[in-house]
Amino acid sequence: MELGDGTGIPILYEDRSVIALDKPAWWMLVPHSWQRTTYNLQAALVSSIGAGYFWARSRNLKFLRYVHRLDAETTGVLLFGKSPGAVESYGDLFESRRMDKRYLAVVTGHPKQREWTCRLPLLTDPKQVGRMQVDQRLGKEAETHFTVVRGGAETTLLEVRPRTGRTHQIRVHLAAEGHPVVGDSLYGANKGPLGELGSTESRPTSLKNRGGPDEGEARLRRAEAGRAQKNMEQKFPLALRAVELSYLDPFSKRPVRIRADSLEFLSAFGFAEE
Repeated sequence: MELGDGTGIPILYEDRSVIALDKPAWWMLVPHSWQRTTYNLQAALVSSIGAGYFWARSRNLKFLRYVHRLDAETTGVLLFGKSPGAVESYGDLFESRRMDKRYLAVVTGHPKQREWTCRLPLLTDPKQVGRMQVDQRLGKEAETHFTVVRGGAETTLLEVRPRTGRTHQIRVHLAAEGHPVVGDSLYGANKGPLGELGSTESRPTSLKNRGGPDEGEARLRRAEAGRAQKNMEQKFPLALRAVELSYLDPFSKRPVRIRADSLEFLSAFGFAEE
């Protein structure tokens, strides 16, 4: 699926009622008045349909609207309905908790438990627009299940299954437990998404402060590593990726499982398979 600015978005799944996209980072669905951005995904899709882009024209698409939301920095599976009726029917699956959602998250530190459920209630932070907070008295019900997949030197890879869909739910729950998502400047440490993992300063001492061809090659390697790191930070600014949606189709009643590839994400944060 190609947008007006040339951005190509992979289609993960499609049937008569819905299209699932692999949402790239930075694209927002409903920017608020205080969020000045041209990365409005819903508006870009509507514009592309109106302009008669091939992907829309070939499907005879006249309508496409998001069924649920992902944060701007979060990548992965995002579902769109091809009609108002589809948006309503699939939206009911999310509202009634009949839509199973699975994420991967890389967090700072190492949780003490291998598996646990967080049920801290959440409420909009009255002191900061666009931010959520834990509020035991007035907060709305929120539930997230976490499972440790693998531990790294300073970070941990988690499988995350949110039962409810509050704004920033996964990020707030993890931050509240002392393990914020890597790259989360809103709820965690204000560090780059790769932190120390991709630092080019870890080069061998023998290559430091040396002249001649060896130093030139070392500088070239460091420059290439720096560019690769920057590109990866742009692609995955937040170590949170929606990797799967599973549900019973409300029309055909058949089971559906939609998956997004996770290999590049895992590699970006040091958890590539051996």
